[in-house]
Amino acid sequence: MGNGGETPREIEALIDLMARLPGLGPRSARRAVLVLLKRRGALMAPLAQAMAQVAASARDCRVCGNIGTADLCPICADDRRATGEICVVEDVADLWALERAGVFRGRYHVLGGTLSALDAVGPEELRIPALIDRVAAEGAREVILALNATVDGQTTAHYIADALAGLEVTVTSLAQGVPIGGELDYLDDGTLGAALRARKSF
Repeated sequence: MGNGGETPREIEALIDLMARLPGLGPRSARRAVLVLLKRRGALMAPLAQAMAQVAASARDCRVCGNIGTADLCPICADDRRATGEICVVEDVADLWALERAGVFRGRYHVLGGTLSALDAVGPEELRIPALIDRVAAEGAREVILALNATVDGQTTAHYIADALAGLEVTVTSLAQGVPIGGELDYLDDGTLGAALRARKSF
């Protein structure tokens, strides 16, 4: 550490960056950085290398919006997942949560958020137009709206259901198991499985 107990500028910059991560405040970030500094060879160097590799190779899937390392994510590239079912989620974290549960074998569509008049987020700011085009192009049989049970999530679900009304597709939503105000990424696998299996017409 620097003279007079001051933290060197480079280390302080790292702490500031870490503090921007969800769930980490300034104190937690400082503790995390101290652990990394104590284990520079075993932890910090491999972490920095892995982060550099992911930063260089990560990209959004051009079809569904999942994050991978190719133009087409493994799910969209897998012909066995072409079941005619498209599960619509707000964020990649929700997609990963459903994949962890292992209860859905179709394909996904990541919106990138929800409609919000307060934040000036309209359909064009999300991947809603791409979803409408995709449903028509792929001849999807069912669109499952797996959106968070929040006001914005349900507003978005209603908007999508209305936009799909003219197409020959069944629109369903998650049913029991998802509490009001709940977010998919925080639910256990059993709850997610029950909600997906008990989906109903929207």
